[in-house]
Amino acid sequence: MPLFTRLARSLPATIPFVGPEAIERRTGVPFRARLGANESVFGPSPNAIAAMAEAARDAWAYGDPENHELKRAIADHLGIGFDNVTVGEGIDGLLGYLVRLTCAPGDVVVTSRGAYPTFNFHATGYGASVDFVPYRSDDREDIDGLIERAKALRPKLVYFANPDNPTGSWHEAEAVERLIAEIPEDTILVLDEAYGDLAPAATLPPITLMRPNLLRFRTFSKAYGMAGMRIAYAIGEPNTVVQFDKVRNHFGVSRVAQAGALAAIKDQDYLRAVIARITAARHRLTDIALTAGLTPLPSATNFVAIDCGGDGDYARALLEAVIRRGVFIRMPGVAPLDRMIRVTVGRDEDLALFATALAGAIEEIGAPKAE
Repeated sequence: MPLFTRLARSLPATIPFVGPEAIERRTGVPFRARLGANESVFGPSPNAIAAMAEAARDAWAYGDPENHELKRAIADHLGIGFDNVTVGEGIDGLLGYLVRLTCAPGDVVVTSRGAYPTFNFHATGYGASVDFVPYRSDDREDIDGLIERAKALRPKLVYFANPDNPTGSWHEAEAVERLIAEIPEDTILVLDEAYGDLAPAATLPPITLMRPNLLRFRTFSKAYGMAGMRIAYAIGEPNTVVQFDKVRNHFGVSRVAQAGALAAIKDQDYLRAVIARITAARHRLTDIALTAGLTPLPSATNFVAIDCGGDGDYARALLEAVIRRGVFIRMPGVAPLDRMIRVTVGRDEDLALFATALAGAIEEIGAPKAE
C-alpha cells in the first residue's frame, strides 16, 4: 500500500532555494561574503538582540500561542485594530496556511512568471494549478495582465509582490489600489510587502485600506534584520484574518522570536538608520555594476538586480564564476529574467569583495556578446 497520498507522490522532490551552506558543503570553500539571500548583514536592533538573549533563558517554556503582546505592538505601530493582525513563521509560513485554507485539488491560483516561487510550491503542494502572467518590460509585474487573468479564471488567489522580488521594481500605491479594486470578490489578493519598509513613501496603499478579499504580508526578515528568527505578520479584515487561527501552528513562533520582534518594532530609530545604510549600499552596488559594464535595475529593496547584457546561459556562467571567488549571490531562474544576477546589499567590505569577484568573473568568461 502506498505510504503517501497520490498528490504527494506526484510532486517532485524539489529544493526551491539552494542555500549558501549547501554550496559550501559541496565545494569545501566557505563564502567570504553572503550576498544572495536578501538578508540584512546589518543585523537586528541591539535592543532586539538583548531581548532575545533575555528570552533565551526561558526557552524551556513555549511562547505565547496568541502572540498577544506582539500583535498589539504591530497594531498600535500601524494604527489598525488588534483583530486585523495575525502572526506566523515568516511570510512563507503564512502563505502555506493561506493556501491550505483556500485551495483544494483542481483549484487555480495566479502569479507572475518568475516571481517569488515559494507561493507556487505551496499551491502545487495542496493540488492547485498555477497560472502565470509574464512580467511587463521584463522587470515589472504586469498589473493589467494580473487583473485580466483574474477576471478570466476567477482563481482562489492572486499573488503580487510590491516591491518585487527578484527584480526590485515597484508600483506606486495608486496602481496597487486599482489592482485591489478590480480583483474579483471571490479571489483573495495576496499582497506581499516584504520589502515595504525599504520602498519610497508613495509605494504602499494606506494600511487602513481593507477588503474581505485582501491580505497584506509583512516581515521582520528584511529591514529589521531578523531572517533567522522566522517571524512575519498578515494584515486584513478581522473575518479574513481569523481564519488563520483554524490551521496555524499555535506554538510555531518561538518565545525568542516574539521577544525580538517586539523590541525591534519599538526601535524605529534603529530601523531608520539601517534603511539609510541599505540605501547607500544600493547606490554602491549600482556603481559597481556600471563600472563592470552591466546594467543595474532601479530597486526599492535590499538588493539590486543586474542585467548582464546576455542571456540566461551567460548570466549563469557569470554567477558561477562569482561564487567560485567566494561571494554568494543568486539569479532569477525563469527566462527572460534569468539574464540577470541578483545581489543583496552589504557592508563596504562585502561590496568590495563582490566588485573584485565580478571583475574577475567577467575577465574569466568574457563580456556578453552583442546581439
